[in-house]
Amino acid sequence: MEFINDAVLHAAGQWWIYPVLLVFFFVDGFAMVVPSETLIVALAALSRNSGEPNLWILGLTALTGAMAGDNMAYMLGRKIGLERWKWMRRPKVQKAFGWARYELEKRGAVLIFTARYIPWGRVAVNYVAGTTGFPHRRFLVLDAFACFTWVGYSIGIGLVASSVPLLHDYPLLGAGIAVVFAIILGIIIDHALRWWHKRLGRNDAAEAPAESTVPEKGNLPEERSRVA
Repeated sequence: MEFINDAVLHAAGQWWIYPVLLVFFFVDGFAMVVPSETLIVALAALSRNSGEPNLWILGLTALTGAMAGDNMAYMLGRKIGLERWKWMRRPKVQKAFGWARYELEKRGAVLIFTARYIPWGRVAVNYVAGTTGFPHRRFLVLDAFACFTWVGYSIGIGLVASSVPLLHDYPLLGAGIAVVFAIILGIIIDHALRWWHKRLGRNDAAEAPAESTVPEKGNLPEERSRVA
């Protein structure tokens, strides 16, 4: 166990860890395999108890990689659509694309921000934003703000979860506890955001019939002529 601790701490202090992390965060934006926030949380917890890796460089690396990955997904969505690859045609993925399309039409800014906290949700939203022609400049600004808060949130979770004094001499254990804490909190946030978006969707459905009953100005019945 001591050997593993030393090996991990040694790797965390090497210069090459940041390019590797940059690639990982970049790929996570358009082809998520493992939620990248768990890696940020683990490394932030490790940094608190050992000093490595550098939190500022970690945060900048995560922010740069996340933004680049999100914009890559946007460009792929614009160029190839939503059915080019086999994984895109899976029922669950198509359902996620359909949800993202509907929400993007209704409340694009809110969706781009909140989807960054939903692992599969952000991938679907990024692709659909490009496919539907959502303005790229607006997407870039909203995504930058979302990624910035997401990085701060992930680092904060790692620092808080590893702040127990007993874990100072066991950095790997602290990182593991921080990841478990982040996963539990992430599930709660994921369900809360999905519930909120579903509630907004139900409100939209309830308002639609009311709007459809309002006659258009050009279709109002002609006023009956008054009897002299």
